[in-house]
Amino acid sequence: MRGNEANRVISVSQGGLYHCRGGRGDPVYYTEDSSDVAVQQTLPSKPTVTLKPSWTQIYSGETVTVRCEIQGGEGAQWTYEWRAAKLNTPPTSNEYRIIRATESDSGGYSCRGRRDYFFSEWSDIITLTVSLSKPRATLTAHSPVIPAGGSVTLSCSVEGSAGWKFDWFRRDSEFSGAQKIGAGTSEHTISISEGGIYYCRGGRGDPVFSTDDSNDIILQRTVRNRITVTLYHSWSQIFTGDTITLRCEIQGGEGKVWKYEWTAPNTNSPPTSSEYRISRVSVSHSGDYRCRGSSDYLLTGWSDAFRLTVSYQPRATLTAGTTIIPVGGSVTLTCSVQSSDGWKYEWFRRTQTTSEGKIRGQQNRDIRVSQGGIYRCRGTRGNPVYYTDRSDDVTIEITFSNKVVVKQQPNWPQIFRGETITLTCEVQEGGETTEWWYGWRGPSTPTQWTHNNDVTFRVSESSSEDYMCKSRRRDDSYSSTEWSEAFTLSASNQPRATLTAGTTIIPVGGSVTLTCSVQSSDGWKYEWFRRTQTTYEGKIRDKQNRDIRVSQGGIYRCRGTRGNPVYYTYISYDVTIEKTISNKVVVKQQPNWPQIFRGEMITLTCEVQEGGETTEWWYEWRGPRTPTQWTHNNDVTFRVSESSSGDYMCKSRRRDDSYSSTEWSEAFTLSASILSKPTVTLQPSWTQIYSGETVTVRCEIQGGEGAQWTYEWRAAKLNTPPTSNEYRIIRATESDSGGYSCRGRRDYFFSEWSDIITLTVLYKPCPVLTVSPSWLSPGASVTLNCEVEHPSAGWSFYWYKAVPDLSQKSSSYELLPDGNGTANNSYIIHGQTHTAGYVCRAGRGDPEYHTDYSQPKFVWSADVHSAASLTVSPDRVQHFTSDSVSLTCEGKFAEWRVRKFSEDGRLSDCSRMTGSTCDINTSKSDTAVYWCESGSGEFSSAVNITVHDDGNGPILVSPVHPVTEGASVSLSCSLRTQKILSNVFFYHNDKLIQNDTRGELKISAVSKSDEGFYKCQYSGRESAQSWMSVKVGVLCPESSSLPVWLIVGLACGISVFIIVLISFYHYRKKKDSGFISPMTTTNHVVNQSEIHKHNCLDHGAGEIQDITYSVIQLKHVGKKRKHHKSQEHTIYSEVKVGVEEKSSPAASNEELYSEVRLESSLEDIPTYAEINRHNKAKAKENQEDSPTYAQVNRHNKRASKNNQRH
Repeated sequence: MRGNEANRVISVSQGGLYHCRGGRGDPVYYTEDSSDVAVQQTLPSKPTVTLKPSWTQIYSGETVTVRCEIQGGEGAQWTYEWRAAKLNTPPTSNEYRIIRATESDSGGYSCRGRRDYFFSEWSDIITLTVSLSKPRATLTAHSPVIPAGGSVTLSCSVEGSAGWKFDWFRRDSEFSGAQKIGAGTSEHTISISEGGIYYCRGGRGDPVFSTDDSNDIILQRTVRNRITVTLYHSWSQIFTGDTITLRCEIQGGEGKVWKYEWTAPNTNSPPTSSEYRISRVSVSHSGDYRCRGSSDYLLTGWSDAFRLTVSYQPRATLTAGTTIIPVGGSVTLTCSVQSSDGWKYEWFRRTQTTSEGKIRGQQNRDIRVSQGGIYRCRGTRGNPVYYTDRSDDVTIEITFSNKVVVKQQPNWPQIFRGETITLTCEVQEGGETTEWWYGWRGPSTPTQWTHNNDVTFRVSESSSEDYMCKSRRRDDSYSSTEWSEAFTLSASNQPRATLTAGTTIIPVGGSVTLTCSVQSSDGWKYEWFRRTQTTYEGKIRDKQNRDIRVSQGGIYRCRGTRGNPVYYTYISYDVTIEKTISNKVVVKQQPNWPQIFRGEMITLTCEVQEGGETTEWWYEWRGPRTPTQWTHNNDVTFRVSESSSGDYMCKSRRRDDSYSSTEWSEAFTLSASILSKPTVTLQPSWTQIYSGETVTVRCEIQGGEGAQWTYEWRAAKLNTPPTSNEYRIIRATESDSGGYSCRGRRDYFFSEWSDIITLTVLYKPCPVLTVSPSWLSPGASVTLNCEVEHPSAGWSFYWYKAVPDLSQKSSSYELLPDGNGTANNSYIIHGQTHTAGYVCRAGRGDPEYHTDYSQPKFVWSADVHSAASLTVSPDRVQHFTSDSVSLTCEGKFAEWRVRKFSEDGRLSDCSRMTGSTCDINTSKSDTAVYWCESGSGEFSSAVNITVHDDGNGPILVSPVHPVTEGASVSLSCSLRTQKILSNVFFYHNDKLIQNDTRGELKISAVSKSDEGFYKCQYSGRESAQSWMSVKVGVLCPESSSLPVWLIVGLACGISVFIIVLISFYHYRKKKDSGFISPMTTTNHVVNQSEIHKHNCLDHGAGEIQDITYSVIQLKHVGKKRKHHKSQEHTIYSEVKVGVEEKSSPAASNEELYSEVRLESSLEDIPTYAEINRHNKAKAKENQEDSPTYAQVNRHNKRASKNNQRH
């Protein structure tokens, strides 16, 4: 490059040869050029070193090629540089081939490429490892035994390297040549089903590099031949010291040379032959023995286990049918060895004077012998002979005819422990010698033969047993008599004498007989003893008889004696004999109440009626709660309990004579009564009362009648509780609530506290009135139900009709017919056709306590009638929020209010009332039932208004009032902004009834079946549904006007009857008006029966009125006309009668109605005339005047058609 650079340092970015020179001055003076400096430029490519084959571990002698590859450098002329462990002169090509690698070729290899002065980076190092030793293949088998019909998998591997192929080899024997069974397989496993010797080796590369051969693996193939282990001897039991042979037998293995394997306990080197011989077996040889055979590379399975049990060397057992040889007879001896087989027997005999010798000619198991002596035996079997231990001794004796008997002296039938007796063994001679030895059986007899024929001993508890004896001649130890018959000795316990007295009380001037006895046994004499409390016991002399007579008081005992040495019984128990004196005693009680209760303290006194004797006495008592010893106190004081009931008696004795006493007093009977727990009762029995009521709390003690009780009370509010059994709470308050209990007290005796009765005083209750149904339907009755909070008993119910009072912005209440104090909390009204409000309250007790009035509840009629009506503009049920809706009251009344009953149960008046019109700017809370109330107390029909806050959805345009049957009606769908003119779907009771392009649903002649819920759908959005009511149409007669003569007659009749009613001013006739019957319920939008929580209202009593009905029937004759079913309608006429004096606030007008029932061809119309009467005198508080009605019924004389009702 050329350039004039003033700097001595420059930066270059290209490879090449660079040199420089310096220059200065002007003209310029140059130095000589510097030496060249080569700058090499590194390229971004990084080479990769690869191996071919790709093994990083190879073995000495293998060939491998190392290659340098530059990605993206194809087509360029590269010179390569290598870094390698062994390269003194590394190649410049991209391949480096290592032929017959050695250990020195191990190490890291890397490379880079060069082109002119451009160099690549050095590659990552790849490490090559050359192992010096040639590898050996490893051959494994998952089992050395090939199962019958199966195979075994061999696996060949070369540890720590890859890329191998495998050769497989098999030999028939150790000395035969190998046969290749698989060459160069890439699989490292092979399946083998034939026995033999197997090995493998691996090979890889080109030329092929082979590993050393693997070690041999011998595979044996299992054959199905059955193999068993049997015991050569047939003995069922083997003993220590026996020699046995076990044999391994292979069925179907004939013709082959087998080698045997044994598994056996207690051996380190089992045999390889088919027989397993054990000389002199021991217990340690016991266990399971198995075998199997192998021939060439065939192998049987293991045999089933043969269980060998070796018992310790047995002892022969010698038994005899009997050890006594009868006279002239013999006995059988039997030798046996533990229920085992193959034995012969040897027999031996000895006596006390001869040594033991073998009985010749006897090898049987059973032999018969007729000689006495000591016998033994043993068993032998096998070759060499095996001997058992010798049996235990069995002594055989010869019996001869002499008979022996055991006798007792003395021969009393009952012997007591401690007495001394002698038992004698007597031999009845039979012509034999008279010198004998004697043997005894019994607990107190010698255990050895003895020359004495008797035994003497003191009888003890252990002496009770059977005693026998036998004898033998002194010159023959194994010849004896039979055992004597058993003599049974029964040793009784040392007896106690029994002392009995005909009576223990000596009558005045008399005596008593005492008797001493000893357990019905014999040979006794008796000793007698007497003592007193002041003298020691002494023996009564000259008295040895069983019975004696005594006339002295005192404590007597006796005992029996017999035998030599003398044997004494225990001394008898004491018998106290007392002498009776004439004084009489009486038991008295203090206090002397006729009835005693458990828990009270009483004193019983024993009084002695003097009889000229001394006055210092001791006292004895009989009774459940009295002392058991004599005492100087003549009274006992105790607290009466259940166990105290019983008879009490006493007697007394002088202090200076312990055995002279009075007779027992007559029994004094004490009956301890149970005092019942007191009971607290309430009168009335209501545990839940209300503030202002009166209640009496009473304490009653069952079973305590007639006793003078003082009462204690525990009560919530009693600072100074009463002591009488009644506590009266007048005008209860909430502080009187709580638990009340009581108890009774008599002196220092208290009853239990009664159980607590809890009285709850609540605030004045507010009844809850429900009406059903809320909406009237033709022919349905209305049921009123009045519930008192916290229900309790004893209520009567009062039922009222709410009459609007616009001046007070409230309502007054008129008592309904038969609604004055009903026992039932429900009231049913028939024939209600117009909207009306109702109220109830309840009362109970004497004087009667009244609840507050309930909140008014309404029953609504959707039917429009002439007296008062409500119109809605726009005339539809559903409205959007923020719509302007006007509700207008119509009728001949000056004052109006619009009332609203909302979904949440709130009753309110219209807040924007202009004249008779209520204006509403709708919101969601305006969804409610609306109706009008006039200043004269009239109700209009009611309507439902529903406000929807979904501004995008449609509403259904449907009439608010019922549609008359037969009339036409049109339903449509509207959005907030416009009426929808087409493509509206209409549903009736959720069933699609119109889905075409029309925008209205027109019904030309409405029928009752069209009544129900309707909704519309437009563009996939549905309106809410609204109810459309259908009312039955009324067909008018040909002339709806009554004849003039009938009207005149009716007016005259009413006038006359009103005079009659005034004459019965104070008479009220209560008549069943048909108000009670079953009812049905239909709900519209708002259901008052679901809303119960209201505040009570305080109402003046002056708003209550009673109603009385009287009926007059007038006949009307008219032409026969076609008509529908007749109906009864009632027309009321009101007459007000003034009063002389102003009544109290509680007094009200009594209204008198006259009803005229006229029978016409069209319908029956009951007509009522009302008279308001006022009391001249001041009425009592809460007095209620009742309206009285007179009713005239008019009836058509002509018969009606079949569908006419009378």
